[in-house]
Amino acid sequence: MKFGRVDNPQNIDFSFPPDHPDSKKVLTKGDDKNPFEVYVGCAKWNRQDLKNFYPRGTKDELTYYSSQFNCIELNATFYNLPTRVQVEKWKNKTPGGFRFFPKITNTISHFKRLLDTQMLVEEYCDAVSAFEEKLGMAFLQMHDNFKPKDFARLERFLIDFPAEIPLAVEVRNETWFNNPVEAERFYQLLEHHKKANIIVDTAGRRDMLHMRLTTPSAFIRYVGANHESDYSRLDAWLTRIKTWRDEGLNQLYFFVHQNLEKESPLLSAYFIRKLNTEFGLDLKIPTTLENRQLSF
Repeated sequence: MKFGRVDNPQNIDFSFPPDHPDSKKVLTKGDDKNPFEVYVGCAKWNRQDLKNFYPRGTKDELTYYSSQFNCIELNATFYNLPTRVQVEKWKNKTPGGFRFFPKITNTISHFKRLLDTQMLVEEYCDAVSAFEEKLGMAFLQMHDNFKPKDFARLERFLIDFPAEIPLAVEVRNETWFNNPVEAERFYQLLEHHKKANIIVDTAGRRDMLHMRLTTPSAFIRYVGANHESDYSRLDAWLTRIKTWRDEGLNQLYFFVHQNLEKESPLLSAYFIRKLNTEFGLDLKIPTTLENRQLSF
């Protein structure tokens, strides 16, 4: 994942910002007495990207991946509009309880930039609805040159987006975050439409670590820097998630990337162990990574 990559991660201040004050208000609409739903996964399942993960002789990568993790950030749908047939094939390779989080196709987000996309959105949503109970949440990632001046496009998109498909949104241009007025207008839009605000933790874009929740579900895209600080950053996330859970967080969707994909399954396994201990969960730990050490 090149976005937010830096050459010298040792020079980055990875300390966490305080929670946005309105996040707690949103979380009071949740219920910390309900079972805590936690999904942790990677962004890809192919052997080329997930180094040192698949046992020799693995015949089907998705089938094996889904035996080790309970979700996937599905970026394949970003590059090509999926079909129901393809979605059903993916779904049928995975066990019960597995969840897909498909990214909205770049024709919609990047090329058409949300203009004149209704038919494409309907086609996309019809396809991903074939995941049925295995659909976690779709997510919209805008190009980093999509700015607050295009707010009306995003607003119209959210109004028209099918309500039955859960949705999270990620904007990237720095003007969404460094202008408090624009930031608040964006957050209120997501909160009004009950769409999750994606939080991105990556070295070169600390402004995207905004800590503003707009639903009682946290959708977090974590990008390791291939540096020893990856451990302490995950520890910091555990502390923050515990606070959110105490305040009413219902769901956690946490996806692990790296700038250079070498150890994402191992970082995920480390984090899952911590979550299991802290929250009394029984999430599966990827077995091929047990007892290995991170190498940088």
